[in-house]
Amino acid sequence: MTSEDLTLDALYWVTDSRQVIVPEKSVFFAIRGDHHDGHDYIGELYQKGVRQFVVESPALNPERKAAFTGYPDAQFTEVDSSLKTLQQLAAQHRSRFRIPVIGITGSNGKTIVKEWLSQLLANSYVIAKSPKSYNSQVGVPLSVRQLNETHTLGIFEAGISRPHEMQALQPIVNPTLGIFTNIGTAHDEGFRSRKQKVAEKLRLFTQAETLIYRKDYTDIDEEINLLLRAVNPTIRLIHWSLRTDKAAPVTNAVYQAQVKDEWLTLTAEHGHWRLRLPFTDPASVENIIHCVVAMLTLGMLDESRLQSRLNRLRPVSMRLELKEALNGCMVIDDSYNNDVAGLQLALNFLNQQVNRDRKVVILSDVLQSGQREDELYRQIGRLITEQGVSQFIGIGPVIGRNADSFTALPDAPDCLFYAGTDQFLAQFPLNRLQDSVILVKGARSFSFERIVNRLQRKVHGTVLEINLDALTHNLNYYRSKVGTGTKIMVMVKAFAYGSGSAEVAQLLQFHRVDYLAVAYADEGVSLRQNGIDRPIMVMNPAPETFRTLVEHNLEPELYSARVLKEFGDFATTGAVKIHLKLDTGMHRLGFLPNDLPDVITYLKARPNLRVASVFSHLVGADEAQFNSFSREQYERFIAGAATLENGLGYRPIRHLLNSAGIVRFPEFRLDMVRVGIGLYGVEASQLERAQVRPVGTLKTVISQIKELKAGETVGYSRRGVLDHDARIATIALGYADGYDRRLGNGVGQVAVDGVLCPTVGNVCMDMTMIDVTSTTALEGDEVIVFGAEVPITTLAGQIGTIPYEILTGVSERVKRVFYKE
Repeated sequence: MTSEDLTLDALYWVTDSRQVIVPEKSVFFAIRGDHHDGHDYIGELYQKGVRQFVVESPALNPERKAAFTGYPDAQFTEVDSSLKTLQQLAAQHRSRFRIPVIGITGSNGKTIVKEWLSQLLANSYVIAKSPKSYNSQVGVPLSVRQLNETHTLGIFEAGISRPHEMQALQPIVNPTLGIFTNIGTAHDEGFRSRKQKVAEKLRLFTQAETLIYRKDYTDIDEEINLLLRAVNPTIRLIHWSLRTDKAAPVTNAVYQAQVKDEWLTLTAEHGHWRLRLPFTDPASVENIIHCVVAMLTLGMLDESRLQSRLNRLRPVSMRLELKEALNGCMVIDDSYNNDVAGLQLALNFLNQQVNRDRKVVILSDVLQSGQREDELYRQIGRLITEQGVSQFIGIGPVIGRNADSFTALPDAPDCLFYAGTDQFLAQFPLNRLQDSVILVKGARSFSFERIVNRLQRKVHGTVLEINLDALTHNLNYYRSKVGTGTKIMVMVKAFAYGSGSAEVAQLLQFHRVDYLAVAYADEGVSLRQNGIDRPIMVMNPAPETFRTLVEHNLEPELYSARVLKEFGDFATTGAVKIHLKLDTGMHRLGFLPNDLPDVITYLKARPNLRVASVFSHLVGADEAQFNSFSREQYERFIAGAATLENGLGYRPIRHLLNSAGIVRFPEFRLDMVRVGIGLYGVEASQLERAQVRPVGTLKTVISQIKELKAGETVGYSRRGVLDHDARIATIALGYADGYDRRLGNGVGQVAVDGVLCPTVGNVCMDMTMIDVTSTTALEGDEVIVFGAEVPITTLAGQIGTIPYEILTGVSERVKRVFYKE
């Protein structure tokens, strides 16, 4: 059958096999990407109840075609490209609507401008918008798919990372009004030049009636007048400028903007507006001006009306945060957003948390949905029930009067309804929530942050934030280096390098890594208890843990004749997987070449011991001076692995490369690679540092600030002697939290409001003093210990150590917050 046969109105469009909401009403687009092939998951989806599939002709080898015959009631639509079909269907869907659509592109600020515009225009329009930052080749069609007959405005963002991508997105968004936010370095590597990137982004507006942009960006201005006008000569250009008096003003800008303190002044031929800004940092000012100019363009010219809407503008939380909560619970904080598309994303994230069986959802009224009330809550009730939620709590008058949409469904969760947040907090005993994952999702007017604050575990103000999107980016980077044919083992030992073993492992399991590795058996047991079912290698087994290993299906690394015999004597029955380590030059652990004949003899006599993998470790992959020795190790390893293969009669998985080795020697990738420190944001080879993203940000707060005179001393043993009048701040972080004592006395620096501030005096157990004289810091302000402002490599270099020690040294008493953008 062809793509025209798909029934658009009846289906959920699914591109990720892990995120099916209503299987029997879903169509799955099997897309082949750089790191996955959707066709591999058709059998799994069929078992879940999906019956409609879009598949690609080039991917249908004889084995797959034969497998499809085992799905007699499935409907397969065969196309050349599932992605292009998805995009074409979305473009067809968009063509049915004759409403204003705002399309937003640029390097930064797209999502903020979209969210703020939806806040500012909510009283005037029924809005469909991209959920979160859905602006990719897949995200844009899924976003536009939401449009229905009740919407009066669409607001969609579109991002690209290489040439020709926007050409596919233009007919899907087909904006009537465009906003080009700015141009920066993001995705520069995908384009020949900055001008080419601008030109490619401008393809979004080839059919637009109006385009808003900042004329100060000359790259954008020049390409608009050179290229866009040539293909769209009737487009109306509305540009603005924020040049100061010290620079030559852009005299031909439609709007001349000035910002002084918290006031924005916009001047144009048709009017003058003076508005108080809710935020005054440069990025927010630029985003707000884009929004205000868009409102003026839509005819909202009254200054008092504009100001009243700006007064309601609130910061945009662009991330789902997973936080520790009371009574053994975890809370997913999505307390500032509520729409159906966002609810689906949040429910998917909820179901990734396999370490708690009990799932709780606290949801407010869904505002400005564009759907009939009864239809909307029937849809939401179905989503909640399909996702296996244990308890549902609805807050708000509208959701309450639609309670039957939840309670009347078969297998409905335990449901409670409250008129408002105050009533819920007053009447619901929070201690009833035990060992649960709790999704808190509400429209801003319901102030659900109060619920999160009550649920959250109370710890001191130091927190290690883990960016799960950055971790996923790094995983995909290393996957791209070795290709889809090579397996991935990820090291989650030492509390996942300080990042939180269970939470990181759950994400890795979601992304289907092939193996996890831990140092000790109890780490593996903890992962099993938290719902991890991926194969797990244990690197340091001990005889007293052998029973634990077998009982929890953990696979030991065996590295000597003694350990092999001890384990073999224990595991005499049942098939057990083991991993053999070869010593090719590290001389730490592992079998030497002359050990292998005895190893083969022993294993052939015990066929229940199956060698799952054989591996070794490169000594100096992070340094070019050891390249020749690394190549020697590779040759030794290949010889040793071949000896084992010939002796055993089968080939175990072979793996040699660590994170640094993957970058320096991708040709040595073999059957599997091991990703460790690189996953957590440190590219140890230093060859492609820009390709990995920092994962962890350690933050704390200023507890107190004192004004001290030159000559006074600070801290234990009077080590901090001031040579100037100073403002000394005490921060809630010490060596018990993992801030090394060697960083005291000016060796270490932390960032306060973007300014690097040195330590003063000795680091204490729970506190450290810093010099904030050159800042405007106040008590309670945030302090970055390491992150984007203070790279962890810099922090390690200050005390002559390595990033591993810094990461693993962050105490478990420091609260971890995991978030997705």
